[in-house]
Amino acid sequence: MENEVKNFYKDFMQATQKMAPAIPETVKQFMGLVEGTLKPGALDTKQKEFIALGIAVAQHCVPCIYLHVQKSVMAGATRLEIMEAASVAVFMGGGPAFTHIMEVVKALDALDAA
Repeated sequence: MENEVKNFYKDFMQATQKMAPAIPETVKQFMGLVEGTLKPGALDTKQKEFIALGIAVAQHCVPCIYLHVQKSVMAGATRLEIMEAASVAVFMGGGPAFTHIMEVVKALDALDAA
C-alpha cells in the first residue's frame, strides 16, 4: 500500500511536467490558484489543508487525498490531527467518505507521518 502512494507522488509530478507543455496556461493558472488559496491569511496553511482534505475525502478523490495529506504533513500537522480532520468528512459524506479514510491512512504510512 505504501509503495502505491509513494509511486503516486513521484508519478504525479512527472505527469504534471509532461502535461504542462500541452496546456501551459491551464497548469499555470491552476497552480497559481492553489498557491494563492493556501497562503496563510485568517486561516493558516495547515487549517486550509484540513479543509481541502475533508473535501477530498467527502468527494472520494484519492489523488486529492494523497496530495492534501502530504501538504498537511508539510504544514506541520500530526497524524492525529490529519485523521481527525478527515473524520469530519464522514459527518458530511457518510459511508462513502468513511471508506476513503483508508486512503488517508495509506498516505500517512507512506510519508511515515507521526
